[in-house]
Amino acid sequence: MSKTTTQAVEKKLLRLLHGGQSRTHLREIHAHFLRHNLHHSNQLLSHFISICTSLNQLPYANLVFKHFKNPNIFLFNSIIKGYSLHPPFENSVKLFSLMRNRGIWPDEFTLTPLLKACANIRELTLGQGVQKIVFVLGFWRFGCIRVSVVELYCECGKMDDAWKVFDEMSHRDVIIWNLMLHGYCRIGDVGTGFVLFRRMGERTVVSWNTMISGLALSGRDKEALGLFNEMCDEGLEPDEASIVTILPVCARSGEVEIGRWIHSYVKSKELYRSFVSIGNALVDFYCKCGDLENAFAVFQDMPNKNVITWNAMISGLAFNGEGDHGVILFEDMVRGGMTPNKSTFVGVLACCAHAGLVQKGREYFASMSVDYHLKVQLEHYGCMVDILGRSACVKEAFDLIKTMPMKPNAALWGALLSACRTHGDMDLAEYAARQLVDLEPWNSGNYVLLSNIYAENGRWDEVEKLRVLMKGIKKEPGQSLVR
Repeated sequence: MSKTTTQAVEKKLLRLLHGGQSRTHLREIHAHFLRHNLHHSNQLLSHFISICTSLNQLPYANLVFKHFKNPNIFLFNSIIKGYSLHPPFENSVKLFSLMRNRGIWPDEFTLTPLLKACANIRELTLGQGVQKIVFVLGFWRFGCIRVSVVELYCECGKMDDAWKVFDEMSHRDVIIWNLMLHGYCRIGDVGTGFVLFRRMGERTVVSWNTMISGLALSGRDKEALGLFNEMCDEGLEPDEASIVTILPVCARSGEVEIGRWIHSYVKSKELYRSFVSIGNALVDFYCKCGDLENAFAVFQDMPNKNVITWNAMISGLAFNGEGDHGVILFEDMVRGGMTPNKSTFVGVLACCAHAGLVQKGREYFASMSVDYHLKVQLEHYGCMVDILGRSACVKEAFDLIKTMPMKPNAALWGALLSACRTHGDMDLAEYAARQLVDLEPWNSGNYVLLSNIYAENGRWDEVEKLRVLMKGIKKEPGQSLVR
């Protein structure tokens, strides 16, 4: 094939690669490489790997890369960048080592993604080693390098180091400001983050979302809601992250009207169709507000549902005492081909507890390991103890606790104690209360519970002994919600 023909084929393949149909034609394009003996072209394969990366086809890109005998820096840069954006991020570091072993020196397009990979896996020491290479090779002048170093320090919680680099930068765009904002909020220093937020000359929706999320995670719900309203007043439209962040805040704060406004906004923009997470957040919001009618309406309207959607609705029904309906929904989920996960079983077992469905609870509990190969966790045992305890099966609940492969926690013994007292098994109640005292010797409430059990049985000597034991243990003062 002549040089002119080869160039024409290369141009055609590049057009195909960067065209709108590359997602469905990757293998056909690769076949063209092989047919025209162009599979040794570093340039073409660099473009091919970049496209694979953008389409999240890293395994295919890696396969092509492995079969290339003499990759140059451009090809290495493409695959290193790919793995800096998609897991396993460690592969970027491995490929960089391979590159150096072949005697190829890195450039700024190698080191920028390599620093990002270190940030993603929070490998501070490794990242600092890359930073030293940056200084040795004289690449510190490149802005993209400095941005990546700031990201590394922010992700690793080293905000003093991040600030030093940030402060030295003469040009600071909104991306670098957002990185610093994220870094401070991530380590819980929301105060400094908020000061930085107010200093920003330009803010994107990402800036607002980061600050709102930081406030919400710090328990400052009122301020988070205020900032969300301020964002909307400034004409910025909430995106997926804004909505998923603020709806739980609305539920905790009892701001039902704001949540309903978000629901109408979502419907007007048809965001259900694009983001299943938004529908999930709305279902969860309405369930926590006790509005099962709207929760179920959202659930039914969602064109796409994942396991989180079903879990939110099932758990919401349990939370609102509609255990029977939760069990029916769980059966619909399984019949529809959706595989339940560990959280699903927490929800459906809670439904069984509220509905008094003891046998159903036993069946679901057994099916976790038998049918779905899920590891039964402490919270699942807790649900079963609750189911059995509510139905007066306290001996069975106790036997279950004894067979657990992990140590019971205070919540589990507390559930058994409550059931024993309700159903009059005072011997087992005493045993459970003693376990609570052993687990939490600092908790005065556990001593009070055990003391009450002794008093109910007329064992006043034991009551007196407990009073002696309780000396020096500070009792938490009673509180009232009435103001």
